[in-house]
Amino acid sequence: MFSKILIANRGEIAVRIIRACNEMGIHTVAVYSEADAEALHVNLADESYCIGPALLKDSYLNMTAIIDVAIATGCQAIHPGYGLLSENPRFAELCEKCNIKFIGPHWSVIAKMGDKDEARRTMKAAGVPVVPGLDEITDVAAAKKFAAEIGYPVIVKASAGGGGRGIRIVYKEEDFENAVLTASAEAKSAFGNGKVYLEKFLTDVKHVEMQIVADEQGNVVCLGERDCSMQRKNQKLIEESPCVALKPDVRQKMMEAAVLAAKTVHYTNLGTIEFLLDRQDNFYFMEMNTRLQVEHPVTEYVTGIDVVKWQIRIAAGMEFSSRQEDIRLRGCAIECRINSEDARNNFRPSCGKIALLHIPGGPWVRFDTAIYQDYQIPPYYDSMIGKLIVYAHDRTEAIRKMQAALCELVIEGVHTNAELSSDILAQPEFKDGSYCTNFLDKFLKNYH
Repeated sequence: MFSKILIANRGEIAVRIIRACNEMGIHTVAVYSEADAEALHVNLADESYCIGPALLKDSYLNMTAIIDVAIATGCQAIHPGYGLLSENPRFAELCEKCNIKFIGPHWSVIAKMGDKDEARRTMKAAGVPVVPGLDEITDVAAAKKFAAEIGYPVIVKASAGGGGRGIRIVYKEEDFENAVLTASAEAKSAFGNGKVYLEKFLTDVKHVEMQIVADEQGNVVCLGERDCSMQRKNQKLIEESPCVALKPDVRQKMMEAAVLAAKTVHYTNLGTIEFLLDRQDNFYFMEMNTRLQVEHPVTEYVTGIDVVKWQIRIAAGMEFSSRQEDIRLRGCAIECRINSEDARNNFRPSCGKIALLHIPGGPWVRFDTAIYQDYQIPPYYDSMIGKLIVYAHDRTEAIRKMQAALCELVIEGVHTNAELSSDILAQPEFKDGSYCTNFLDKFLKNYH
């Protein structure tokens, strides 16, 4: 087992990893930007080092600075968390060259699955169902002709990156060329790679993802699914497990497809296979996230497995202790992302000092966060300041518990989306589980 790990991240996920390491008896090293000097992860880690100014490119994305700290402090491994460098194959390869274990899959797998076009081709060849579409767009005219053949709407997507950037939905033929050009330009700016591909845009679909654990001994186990369909502009807002709309036989097929996907690319460590599920129970591979997911706590609640600890154990060479037949999803877990933004003012980011903070309590209520009383939220980073997670024996109770927890959560000094989350939970479509990825777009039209 590792004796010292560097956490190459910030915010709630850095805090989460540090706490897991503390419980495992592992010494932790934090890195931080000048803007994060008073951040919670800085204070919780055994050692902390400033690696640059506030901007991400100068600090949390500065690979050389992070590696230098890891080497200087004698770290045997680096945990990248999610976002930032977690899916950067160059960083994972650099760790390998410096004899530092990257807590995640091999850099070659990150590269292969990070190219969503390449991932599509790989999954298609393996027999995993994929959305009808066209691999990399190299000829706009030919792609336009193909779009007409499969029928509008279609979606143009960046081959690299994520976070909803480099994506354009096209509803009519005359908008196609401009959509390709703008998606490509956005992808080039955000990810340094302007490659885009084309898919049929499926409406009234569920976004269902499967959690994979794969050790270095060749064992691949699926920890069940998460329903991530409650989204705004391709950004998840509420996640739950299990997915109420998933029939047992479809769940089994989807889990088998997820395991097949992981085995096809010789995957190791923690990963997520994302699918789209239509009303006819057809499912299609969308992408693979080669990292820890924001919404991992809901899986931890329904399986009783600490996936962060297992990430570390697997990276250290340990065999995963469970087999597929051991996995049972019990009860229901729901997660609401708490963002510092004004939902009634076009989701304008809200920064400032936390004047008052009260965190809800009670059995099976969890708030993963890095904020504290008098903490100053900096304007440079993602708006998510916490995740509220609840667990109950059934979904109805879980919804009630989450509504109560949201009412009890007090964050004064900045705007948050907590009220919006509570309003969503009260909607009939959420209560019966019928909501799809387009629900929030419709709901927000009348939300003032």
